[in-house]
Amino acid sequence: NRPPTQTSAWENDPIFFNDQNRFFRFFFPIHAWGLPLTAEPATVAPAEVPAPTPVEFPSHAPYLLIGGGTASFAAARSIRARDPGARVLIITDEPDLPYMRPPLSKELWFSDDPSVVDTLRFKQWNGKERSIYFQPPSFYVSPQDLEKVENGGVAVLTGKKVVHMDVRGNKVTLSDDTEISYDKCLIATGGIPRNLQVIERAGEEVTKRTTLFRKVEDFKALDKVSRDTKSITIIGGGFLGSELACALGRRSADSDLEVIQMFPEKGNMGKVLPEYLSNWTTAKVKSGKEGKPLNLYYLYIKLKDGRVVKTDHIVAAVGLEPSVELAKSAGLEVDSDFGGFRVNAELQARSNIWVAGDAACFYDIRLGRRRVEHHDHAVVSGRLAGENMTGANKPYWHQSMFWSDLGPDVGYEAIGIVDSSLPTVGVFAKATAKDTPKAATEKSGTGIRSESETEGTANSPVASSTPEPPPVPEQKDNYGKGVIFYLRDKVVVGIILWNVFNRMPVARKIIKDGEEHADLNEVAKLFNIHDD
Repeated sequence: NRPPTQTSAWENDPIFFNDQNRFFRFFFPIHAWGLPLTAEPATVAPAEVPAPTPVEFPSHAPYLLIGGGTASFAAARSIRARDPGARVLIITDEPDLPYMRPPLSKELWFSDDPSVVDTLRFKQWNGKERSIYFQPPSFYVSPQDLEKVENGGVAVLTGKKVVHMDVRGNKVTLSDDTEISYDKCLIATGGIPRNLQVIERAGEEVTKRTTLFRKVEDFKALDKVSRDTKSITIIGGGFLGSELACALGRRSADSDLEVIQMFPEKGNMGKVLPEYLSNWTTAKVKSGKEGKPLNLYYLYIKLKDGRVVKTDHIVAAVGLEPSVELAKSAGLEVDSDFGGFRVNAELQARSNIWVAGDAACFYDIRLGRRRVEHHDHAVVSGRLAGENMTGANKPYWHQSMFWSDLGPDVGYEAIGIVDSSLPTVGVFAKATAKDTPKAATEKSGTGIRSESETEGTANSPVASSTPEPPPVPEQKDNYGKGVIFYLRDKVVVGIILWNVFNRMPVARKIIKDGEEHADLNEVAKLFNIHDD
């Protein structure tokens, strides 16, 4: 959750682009490292998106949801559950019906079906097949019929963008000047991928060979690039960058594709994982079992070193900016530290306007004001916003989780504040064949693990009364499975479950209790990490 006003380390790096006989060289001040990068000319065909079919617009929607992602769909489902006759209109600037984003960087890349780009169906780690879309087209009412259908329903207006909100008049204006009024409105506009200023300044020849990965069209475009080019460089060592590095690395096993990953930290997930585990993860990504080794360039070099890395295509995976363009016209407050619309405990920005998902900056009674960009938060905040739009008046208390899989054999789930700058205590055990994402989905029945655990409960943990020194990670790099506790003022504020699944309610309870624990070895036993 880096405040958007801060300057990213990426934006001060030197990047070199060679375009035929022209040589572009960018020098920027740098303290720790520099990243020289050469990109040879290449042509990347943009993804073809069919033009949307013109439709009639409803002039009024009792429930208007801006944004077509997970938070909006969760809100729509929640509204209809509490108000079965509700008429809900979702407006999205994407051409697609609501879908889940995690498979775009995870399971879809591990499919052996050549038609996966068209069907967007994939097999989960447990072998069951599903679509990325939450519901088929038959689930939705056509927008022109929304006002007429007897029992209400959910309609989706695709390919349209809300550009103005009149909060006094309770209406929005679309990019084509169409106006739609509402009784209650949800803003779930999500965010847009950050780019590097040096790439933006480099001109069209570079930008057209750069992917900012976020949507279905980005997945399709990158899939084509990975089949038509010989080298892809991923800039970023966070969740998205590491997942794509593993995915493309697997694909490179059957082709001449070279995959390069670059990041300013010492290892993958360096801002999240403690250094020893980040180093282990880097080695795992670099020599993944399924696919030939990746070339990871975490280059700590001086500005005029002169080294050049050649690549055909760039994937910039360096974070997300919350979409708050509507704040000005709507008169809504944007948080100056974390970005996003500031909302109260009920996710309200105004009396009849709510915000959910990536774009919401909410107050966490345990951890302070936060903005969260993960799937589980979108599900839970969208669901709560929908309930409150129908009169529930419930506060947001849920500690959302997130997860990431580095292929089918290594995965982790996290909750709370997981920041590598905090003190950590790790407790590890030897992994078994059951300790993989594959095994986790066999139990939950879904590839989106958070959907199966959000209602779980756990008993309060009991800490040992005899203080013991924190465990020291094994020097044999045997991090098969374990629990990493993140501490602030001696209190656990974040937990990562490393190849430990379906135990998130326990982690949530520990953070909710907010107590000091004399021996975290004892607390780790609550996660059954020593069971075979």
